[in-house]
Amino acid sequence: MAHYYNPSFFFLLFVTSFLTSDYVIRSDARHLLEITLPKLPKPELPHLPEIPTLPKPEFPEIPKPELPTLPKPELPKIPKPEFPTLPKPELPALPKLEIPVIPKPELPIFPKLDIPQVPKKP
Repeated sequence: MAHYYNPSFFFLLFVTSFLTSDYVIRSDARHLLEITLPKLPKPELPHLPEIPTLPKPEFPEIPKPELPTLPKPELPKIPKPEFPTLPKPELPALPKLEIPVIPKPELPIFPKLDIPQVPKKP
């Protein structure tokens, strides 16, 4: 006979384990911040013996190979083509445009109106 486990039980177990472990991590981190570590002296490395320098190897000189000089080929000169000169086109003269003068409009002059003043309240 099979037994069916309720998934809500596993979810409740997961949430409780998550909440309990969260408090421990926070308290441990706070304790680490409050701890002062003692200063340790810096370790000194022992002096290493000097390594003798080796002489540089000398290689024999190899003569540079000389290539024979080849004669330069002479190319025939190509004559430049001469184009016939074309006469410059002459444009006809444009007539000068005359702009008519527009008279300025005259505005009528209105007389000043007397505005009655309102008496102030005491």
